[in-house]
Amino acid sequence: MIAVLSNLLPRLRPGRFAYAGLLAVLPSLGMAQSAPHPGAVELALRNATAQAARTKSIVELQVFRTRQEARAPDGTRLVLTAMNPGANGWFLLEIDPPGRPRQSYHLENPAPGSRTLALTEGPDPALALTEENVTQLCRPWAAETPEFDRARSTGLPFAVLCAGQLYLRNPVAGTRTTLERTAEFLRDRVAFGESLVGFVKSTLYKDRYLESGAVLADADPGRSAVALGRARLAQHPVMYTTMTFDLVGASPERMEMGAWYAVNGAPGIFASALQPRMIDPAILAAQDGANRLDAVEGRADVYLVGFDLSRFELGYETGTEHPRLDWSPRPSGAGRNWSIPGPDGVARPDPLVPTGMVSPDAAGRVAATFTGGFKRSHGAFRFGEMATTNHGHHYGFVVHGTVLSRLQPGLATLYVLDDGTIGMKTWTEADDALIRRIRFARQNGVALVERDPDSGRPVPGALVRHWLPGNWSGSDKAELRTLRAGACMRQVGGKPFLAYAWFSTATPSAMARVFQAYGCDYAMLLDMNALEHTYMALYTNGAQGGIDTRHLVAGMAQIDARRRDGTRVPRFLGSADNRDFFYLLRKE
Repeated sequence: MIAVLSNLLPRLRPGRFAYAGLLAVLPSLGMAQSAPHPGAVELALRNATAQAARTKSIVELQVFRTRQEARAPDGTRLVLTAMNPGANGWFLLEIDPPGRPRQSYHLENPAPGSRTLALTEGPDPALALTEENVTQLCRPWAAETPEFDRARSTGLPFAVLCAGQLYLRNPVAGTRTTLERTAEFLRDRVAFGESLVGFVKSTLYKDRYLESGAVLADADPGRSAVALGRARLAQHPVMYTTMTFDLVGASPERMEMGAWYAVNGAPGIFASALQPRMIDPAILAAQDGANRLDAVEGRADVYLVGFDLSRFELGYETGTEHPRLDWSPRPSGAGRNWSIPGPDGVARPDPLVPTGMVSPDAAGRVAATFTGGFKRSHGAFRFGEMATTNHGHHYGFVVHGTVLSRLQPGLATLYVLDDGTIGMKTWTEADDALIRRIRFARQNGVALVERDPDSGRPVPGALVRHWLPGNWSGSDKAELRTLRAGACMRQVGGKPFLAYAWFSTATPSAMARVFQAYGCDYAMLLDMNALEHTYMALYTNGAQGGIDTRHLVAGMAQIDARRRDGTRVPRFLGSADNRDFFYLLRKE
């Protein structure tokens, strides 16, 4: 699909367009006025509406939205809404022709940092796209065969508009594995389906993905990236791993535990591995809020991939289906309000369209992807204080500045601001002041590791060993080990460093100990239980100009969709997926 989309993208410079839907190219003369920003009173009213426990539209959740309205010569009413003008990424165009049904179009600006979009006034309104002081006018609703009709008929997740200056996001079906289809069938169609899924996870799938690489005596560890330091371990033996990455000066089959190795062909990306039993005993024995490791998780392989964030941008996209916006079945009593369709008053993102894949303009810069967090069904609390307040604290998420589910205080949050700053923290009510600046955000449970305010040391989060109040999933006796993924942030040489970690089997306590050993400032859980839920891949330039996909472990390749000739299509890049994900873009 990447090739198909690329062929549809004309690489034309401003001022050199030859395109039916583009009616003019002219210097910007102020003809297209940006929509006025709402004042303090209006913002207060909108904020009250967004937080009110009532049914509402997805647009009403966008407190900072701006709106422009115009009328075409035939009386058609046009309304352009910028979901978040600061993010400048997502827009909704509503077309209301006389005597015909209203149509809504979800538009994406692929160049939010340099290109603006507005609706012109006057007797013949148009979309005005301005970049480098050149304004281009486009009327995709005009002509005998409107460009909107052609774009919708393509069936592509992203269809080009206005000579490639905009995308129309079209509804598509995301790919799902057999495991996901079976689990969803049980949950949605079978009485006690959730219990059946839990039974399968705790029996058939327990430790299914356990890997425990042999320790290799007198083996050459290769050349590590010394500047990144090493994890705090009692010993640093060489271990055998099953990573599929090519390492600079080393082999993934011979890695020193806790050391970082540069990935070949991927500047700014590094790999590391260890087994938790080798962590410094002072960390493992500390009475700071984590359980002791059992023998199985102590010898279970943990693989990490690190990113020097001075070289990358971070983005986040929801899948075509997950996470949903309706209620999780977990909250009950005071935590659930049956009079509204979801915790935020909406059940679906309509008329906004989740596509489950990276925008074609960004695909060429993608360096890595990894799956996001829990589905909505698991993304809320069943027990503890958080289960009965704020509608059960459903995990929030923001895409291109658009709030799809409100960010909840007390939850671990990975976020990106409008200036590119990447952070990870426990969200607070005071942080709501940042919402205007949030471009991307994803919450998932509570902290695995955070800095102790007194000592400054990384310590396990307050709920790490509290299984149900922490919503870690599994048995209430914390007996369930399973495949898990997590992420952490730390500083390396004054630069922010993001680490993704894949635990072949672990409890939250084991995860916390690993992140402590690596000196993380903050760490959070992502997803768990299956390779498709803990998927991670790197992308480098292929030998013949294509994309070379390297999965963290070989089994993840089986999750990628197939072309008709049997070759694999990179998940999240070349095919729409039902699950949400993070992606890292190389800075230009």
